[in-house]
Amino acid sequence: MAEPEILRLARTGDSKAFAALYNEHHETVSRYIMFRVRDRHLAEDLTSETFLRALRRISTFSWQGRDIGAWLVTIARNIVADYYKSSRFRLEWPTGEMRDMDQMVGDSADVALDTLAKSDVREIVRTAVARLNTRQATVIRLRYLEERSITETAAALNTTTGAVKTMTLRAMQNLQHSLIDMRGVA
Repeated sequence: MAEPEILRLARTGDSKAFAALYNEHHETVSRYIMFRVRDRHLAEDLTSETFLRALRRISTFSWQGRDIGAWLVTIARNIVADYYKSSRFRLEWPTGEMRDMDQMVGDSADVALDTLAKSDVREIVRTAVARLNTRQATVIRLRYLEERSITETAAALNTTTGAVKTMTLRAMQNLQHSLIDMRGVA
């Protein structure tokens, strides 16, 4: 498989070709990062950093027959990992969270119990999703965790929008039954 012309042009410094690559892959990279950091402004910053790093290193990219999107997501993964390893992450306290903390009522024991309850709920839902078949778990991840539209989910799964709607309905029904079963056990 020959290297795409747009990639060849971008590697030689053609800004319009790189802009086309940016337009083609921006949403995928942004969604990947947003899924991991759960902060829109931070995701925008890290997405910009991803494409800046890609622009600096595009001349070193070696075509191996794979989509350049995989390379961009690898850069994004490394940038997210670097962010979480940095001291900046440990020192940051978003102002929205500070305001929320100011409005909390109760002592530290109440806050700790609330935090534990939320983590228990997340774990229960994670377990229920793990009980789904692979296709249903994927549709739940794409639709609700990555917040993709039905059309985007259909494209990612290489299926129709009707099939996505049906899979989503069945997955949600199976999740409901699984959660009821788990609740009965607890």
